[in-house]
Amino acid sequence: MPEHVYRALVLSVVKHDYLPNAVASHPRFQLVAVADDPDRPDWTHERNQLFADQHDIPYRRDVEAALPDCDLVVVSPEAERHCDLAQRAARAGKHIVVDKPLSPRLAECDALVAAVAENQVKCLVWNRNFLPSLVKARETLESGAIGTLQAIHCDFYFSKDAGPPKGSRGPGDPPINWLERQLEAHADGSDGGVGTEPLGELQIEGIYPLAYIHMLINSPVERVFARTTAHFHQANVDNNVDDLATVTLEMANGCVGSLSIGRIGAAAHPDIGEIKLHLLGSEGSLVISEARPEVAVYARHQPPAEFRHRRIADENNYLLMQNFAEALDHDKDTILNARGARDIAATVQAALESARSGTVIETTR
Repeated sequence: MPEHVYRALVLSVVKHDYLPNAVASHPRFQLVAVADDPDRPDWTHERNQLFADQHDIPYRRDVEAALPDCDLVVVSPEAERHCDLAQRAARAGKHIVVDKPLSPRLAECDALVAAVAENQVKCLVWNRNFLPSLVKARETLESGAIGTLQAIHCDFYFSKDAGPPKGSRGPGDPPINWLERQLEAHADGSDGGVGTEPLGELQIEGIYPLAYIHMLINSPVERVFARTTAHFHQANVDNNVDDLATVTLEMANGCVGSLSIGRIGAAAHPDIGEIKLHLLGSEGSLVISEARPEVAVYARHQPPAEFRHRRIADENNYLLMQNFAEALDHDKDTILNARGARDIAATVQAALESARSGTVIETTR
């Protein structure tokens, strides 16, 4: 008997198309339409229509009217709209795949967690926990090869461009407009999380490494101490958001963690950036990297084509959707559900508060 194919409605695709494309590429899911609210700006409708045309599916300018004709929604709008669209889908009884970050506001995360539980729907928050290096780390931990995990450190440095470098704005130049820069970033092929609300790297990308730590340690964060700065990009300086952060974590089980995260500019790194995990156990340690060689020097102006090495075969997107299909089939939880992403958002919020106050902050559970 053939496996059930789930019908997926894309709720806005103005931020990134990697998420709905990942859903479309899995044989257990079929995109049926794109939908968004009618009062969105013209550029929003243009991006939605383009994606719909590429997949030969209709674009409907009415979210509530489109919701009955699907099994699940794929939420990929501006970051500040993630929770709103996801909550509306949950209240309609639809399962949810939602892009990161869940929300910069913890109250919105809490409301989504409540809506998911009340309406008994599944929620998968997009993450990178099925990367081969993370799968290997989890298997090694579970095997007991390094004993009891005592500490974990993650370097998460993106080498993607984020516009003009810090210090490039002339005396008479106006500050960089955040939304205009993000729209430009998507148009020229560099990266940016489209939205009207300025967000720093800790808010935009922090869910990835914190989800690694969340999965591997499996113990809630209790206290956070952090430092943030805008060190590389003029847009971050002008909009008072970080592009570099360090975070220290204390877990309920006694384990300690640390994170260094940043968007370090258009360095000629052979991959998307330097991303490593150091796991320290009672019987040994484990160091994993998304790229090889393990030790290398990358000059900022070095041609990107030089020293390009291959990433280990990456099926993260497929495995995330396989995980979601199995959650729907067998009423299981997803690898990162709304509650887990909410707890990560609480950690990010505590880190930003710590960076502002210079004090240790206890997380909100």
